[in-house]
Amino acid sequence: MQKMLTLTATLTGVILSGCATQSSNTFQPFQAEDLNAQVKAGLLVQKTNSFFVLNDSSSSMSKTYLGASEYSGTKLDVEKNLLNKFNKSIPAIPLSSGLRSFGFGPCVDWSTSQLNQGIQPYSASGFESAILSMQCSSGGTPLAEALSATNADLASAPGNIALIVFSDGMDETSPIPAAEALKAQYGDRLCIHTVWVGNESDVGGQAVLQEISQTSGCGVTTDATSVANADGMSAFVKQVFFNDGKPGPKDDDQDGVLNDKDKCPDTPKGAIVDKDGCWAFHGVLFDFDSDVVKSKYDPLIDNAVKVMKLNPTLTVEIEGHTDSVGSEAYNQGLSERRALSVKKEIVNQGIDGNRMTTVGFGESQPVESNDTDAGRAYNRRVVYRRTDK
Repeated sequence: MQKMLTLTATLTGVILSGCATQSSNTFQPFQAEDLNAQVKAGLLVQKTNSFFVLNDSSSSMSKTYLGASEYSGTKLDVEKNLLNKFNKSIPAIPLSSGLRSFGFGPCVDWSTSQLNQGIQPYSASGFESAILSMQCSSGGTPLAEALSATNADLASAPGNIALIVFSDGMDETSPIPAAEALKAQYGDRLCIHTVWVGNESDVGGQAVLQEISQTSGCGVTTDATSVANADGMSAFVKQVFFNDGKPGPKDDDQDGVLNDKDKCPDTPKGAIVDKDGCWAFHGVLFDFDSDVVKSKYDPLIDNAVKVMKLNPTLTVEIEGHTDSVGSEAYNQGLSERRALSVKKEIVNQGIDGNRMTTVGFGESQPVESNDTDAGRAYNRRVVYRRTDK
């Protein structure tokens, strides 16, 4: 009987822990951009006094990262590499810092999250120790619970606070109410930034993380690929910690893309945009030669529904586009069918169809080269163009 009880307890522990996967503490070689000269020259003016990292150490981060060839290992390994690059990119400014990891099982001391470093005066070596303390990944993804726990963590944080979430965003429950509660507690002192570390199958989590950032009204949302090199990480550090010391480029529609690079300068409130600042989805909605909206990308359709509800007078034209494979005539018809499929999905969720028109452009308006797989995937897209302005 005792042997049976022991076996049962052991199996229960394994199930709850999600089978912990050990993480590597080996970091990529990285030469950060030195921002100290810009700080001293007054080109960068500090706006953030404290930063606190929430790091996803759940079992989903045990999966191999497939997002970029320069990374090998698990998604947790990538998170730790990115945190190391972030740490090395912070210039010599007075800061406080802290870190909490979340998951379940032995990796977070059998809780939904673990405080790896409480708020304390920042030092690069001290924060590196906090990064290295995350040894493994296990259990579910209780981001909502971790955000709630952070409420108490931030109580001792001085000045303006940057909360930075590293995750694939694949939470079992919506973390948005917890993020809203944090914002209500700390008000204008708090900005929530997110870094998506996920594979293609995690794209729904990317939309969740962007919504978390938008909840704070001042957050930056990015992904592992965008901050993998020195330039990308330097840009992220600037956005988190500094204002420009002199008048600079503006982002009038507040979609995260500056006016001088924004090809769609009137994006409606709440829209998820692409690198050009356009309310558009590339590649992910459709397979080659298909007009069927894949169910795993429902969060992207949900965003369109949310935007239409947030902006009740908004009307849009849904534009379908294809790559150059196939005849022009066939691609024209395919693009029209894709636009109609997206409209149907949105109407099925309660939006008045009279607020949307559809049009297909076939292969006539590529935004990337059709000579590569990646370029063709980016050209297979649907764009929402507002027609109420």
